[in-house]
Parts: sequence; structure tokens; C-alpha cells
Amino acid sequence: MAMDAGEIENMIREALPDAKITIRDLAGDGDHYAAEIISAEFIGKSRVQQHQIVYAALKGKMGGELHALALQTSAPQ
Repeated sequence: MAMDAGEIENMIREALPDAKITIRDLAGDGDHYAAEIISAEFIGKSRVQQHQIVYAALKGKMGGELHALALQTSAPQ
């Protein structure tokens, strides 16, 4: 069962309320997404730590309901 972009955004927003989130469905199949996430929560954190925060927000759905998510994360400028 695929996830929709709104559900992904809501889950990320729960963990990162200040985030600017852009999600694109890459293949039109609801299984392959790209997300750009900008949050002050990422300040001082490595790219790996930033991605771990996002994966934790998805509560284990990566690899199951959500097949692929290309992440681009950053702190605000």
C-alpha cells in the first residue's frame, strides 16, 4: 500500500513543526518521492543526522509503505 504526499508531509511536520517541506511524486505511483526539508532543527547537525531525524519522523514506514524517498535537507540560511 502506497503513502500519499500529504501523509508524508504531516508525519514530518509533527516532528519538525517549523519545517518548510516540498514533496514531489517522482514516478506518479505513490511509491517514489523526493522531499526537500528546511528546518532550524537541522542547525549544527550533519547530513546523516538530519536524514535520521526525517526517517524517525516516518515511524518505520520507509521500505514498507514508502518505498523510496530522496531527501534534500538543510537549515535555513
